[in-house]
Amino acid sequence: MAIYIDDNTKVLVQGMTGNQGTFHSQQMLAYGTDLVAGVSPGKGGQTVEGKPVYNTVRSAVTNHQIDASILFIPAPFAKDAALEALDAGIKVVVCITEHIPVHDAMEIMAFAKEMDATVVGPNTFGLVSSGKCKIGIMPNQFFIPGNVGVVARSGTLSYEIVGNLTAAKMGTSTVVGLGGDRVVGLNFIDVLKKFEQDTETKAVVMVGEIGGSAEENAAEYIKGNISKPVVAYLAGKSAPAGKRMGHAGAIIERGRGTFEGKVKALSAAGVKVAELPFQVPQILSEIL
Repeated sequence: MAIYIDDNTKVLVQGMTGNQGTFHSQQMLAYGTDLVAGVSPGKGGQTVEGKPVYNTVRSAVTNHQIDASILFIPAPFAKDAALEALDAGIKVVVCITEHIPVHDAMEIMAFAKEMDATVVGPNTFGLVSSGKCKIGIMPNQFFIPGNVGVVARSGTLSYEIVGNLTAAKMGTSTVVGLGGDRVVGLNFIDVLKKFEQDTETKAVVMVGEIGGSAEENAAEYIKGNISKPVVAYLAGKSAPAGKRMGHAGAIIERGRGTFEGKVKALSAAGVKVAELPFQVPQILSEIL
């Protein structure tokens, strides 16, 4: 069992003929993802890695079963691409693009809700059900099957922590990148609910960061709703006060969103908080 995607998920790549779309199509195929087609307006009829390219998502879904789509589309055009995928009935849309205007992102999320679909991102590294299906840009070699679920706001920190888990011979069930933008499709609570129901997942790792209130909200939810052990790592402990840095969604407002406040909230919910990434597998080995 996996959450959101599995080895039966058939994937479309929007922006497949661009440099990033082509490179990551190759990487997803190498991982074993069932990538069936691509879309690049004006490039219909071409092939990439032997997969057909269509001018529109509607043309692609007419010729193939497609369950999920990943967008390698520049920010000014990402809203139209996402809406096109959702309108075609695709239920999981992964948006790698960053710097999508806030109102465009809000429109995407509203339409996704109307279509009962899931949007991952924007500004995400994607999601992977290890050994089954990868829809994203994460490095293939670290994502081996196991029983640890990971949900994260940070891409590179997730790779480091998953790399530490792999070195400790701990695989992952599903890894979900929420995205670092101000408006994103999934939050920690959405994914924690899925992990709680997933029989394959025995523990959860949250990779958070300073700014916003997502971790505090998750802590409140964990108290009464999550029976599985949760370990957290938070980026930004040493961030200088008043300096602009990090993700667009990492904003400290009215004193909320500080490192200390997040650690306090998570600890009160029974979450073990690691101070350094390499401590995450150590803590997991003690509680699993």
